[in-house]
Amino acid sequence: MYLYWGRGNGATLYCPPQLRRKKDIMAVPPAYSDLGKSAKDLFSKGYGFGTVKLDLKTKSQSGVEFATSGSSNTDTGKAGGNLETKYKVKDLGLSFSQKWNTDNTLVTEVTLEDQLAQGLKLTFDTSFVPNTGKKSGKLKTGYKRDYVNLGCDVDFDFAGPTVHMAAVMGYEGWLAGYQMAFDTAKSKLVQNNFSLGYKAGDFQLHTNVNDGTEFGGSVYQKVNDELETAVSLAWTAGSNNTSFAIAAKYQLDKDASLSAKVNNGSLIGVGYTQNLRPGVKLTLSALIDGKNFNTGGHKVGMGFELEA
Repeated sequence: MYLYWGRGNGATLYCPPQLRRKKDIMAVPPAYSDLGKSAKDLFSKGYGFGTVKLDLKTKSQSGVEFATSGSSNTDTGKAGGNLETKYKVKDLGLSFSQKWNTDNTLVTEVTLEDQLAQGLKLTFDTSFVPNTGKKSGKLKTGYKRDYVNLGCDVDFDFAGPTVHMAAVMGYEGWLAGYQMAFDTAKSKLVQNNFSLGYKAGDFQLHTNVNDGTEFGGSVYQKVNDELETAVSLAWTAGSNNTSFAIAAKYQLDKDASLSAKVNNGSLIGVGYTQNLRPGVKLTLSALIDGKNFNTGGHKVGMGFELEA
């Protein structure tokens, strides 16, 4: 239903918000790497097998964001960490970020968004390893408008850059994507991926073919406000092995959730997330080998997230 406001020639068309949301649900499709993201998140988020991890996020009064992360592998005892600072200049559409990790790698990223053209994003990404003197750089471009999301990344290499390109088209819930990588030094196509999917309000379907040999698919469903489920399938040409996995997440209450997943290899993962207080989150997880339950080798993990 559309309503007209005003009188005579000055009348304007008014569309109720609920109809506008339905009309624009697929206005801008996701990037290629985000296709099937809802299902991927159910299989990855809420777990941290074999690690003890601490994440800390803070923000200064001047607007500089700090993110610190540290983790320890419970099997090897090896510890690692990283520090990230980020500053945004909203008026100019600029953002600066710098990352450093205990492997002594320094990464700097400068992003310009929605300035040269609406929907255009430019990112210059560089990395430097002081110990070896190794340097690398990448120019990333992205453009998104109604029904289309394009991306092009160029790796800078003296031998010859590698060009990565991706495109996703969306219309009335249907999604079609293509991703490729071309090595200019070898004049060879090193990546050739296709994807097709459908996205509705509570249901998502995603299929993909990578390099003509790897076939995969996933189904995601939001059953209700508390329960989410996902199914994942993968098969490689020339092999009779098909991998299959299911995952679910149940929201116990507004502060606690329970996650579980299992695959055809009888690996069972469970995770529990609890918001202890605003800005403090605890995650406990365990990976159980169902085929060798009595022999041990199971993994546990714990993570803290602090935000101030």
